[in-house]
Amino acid sequence: MTSGSLGPEWVRSPEDGRYFRRAARVLLLDEQDRVLLVRGHDVDRPERSWWFTVGGGVDAGESPSEAAVREVAEETGLSITERDLVGPVLSREAIFDFEAEHVRQDEVFYYARVRNAGTITRDGWTDVEKRFMDDVAWWSLAELRQIDIEVFPHELAEVLETLIEGWDGTVRHLGLQDDDAQGEAVPG
Repeated sequence: MTSGSLGPEWVRSPEDGRYFRRAARVLLLDEQDRVLLVRGHDVDRPERSWWFTVGGGVDAGESPSEAAVREVAEETGLSITERDLVGPVLSREAIFDFEAEHVRQDEVFYYARVRNAGTITRDGWTDVEKRFMDDVAWWSLAELRQIDIEVFPHELAEVLETLIEGWDGTVRHLGLQDDDAQGEAVPG
């Protein structure tokens, strides 16, 4: 089982032969209720890009919450702790094209707030992230609804609106989001 150029957390699934990983993502909001998103592009089709939440693969021996905290630091330079995480508040399974492979990722999403966020950096980006990630930016809910490229998960604005009003403790399951079924990639 090798993960090639994807990264060490990707393994071949014995069921369908796809590369698979578990991932932890963070719906990271600032004091103005803006969400921090990353913009990426399809390596095989660079003209296609999308916005997605901060986060990534869970490393061997790591809990999802530990991965979430690590990914925020690596992808943004911001520091949060596991105590800052609420949830998981959301989950989904995603099948999408990544690094010329058709992969599956099981994701849990946490919610966290940062105060006085400071400067976002790309210093912790891995080689894989540097190949497909282009930008990091804060978006208000109004701006998020106006983005003219894909945003993942698709339900992000609705989910954030509910969380900002106050999380009721229910983990929302988005289920399987498959690019074969929808004709579009589901990155992140």
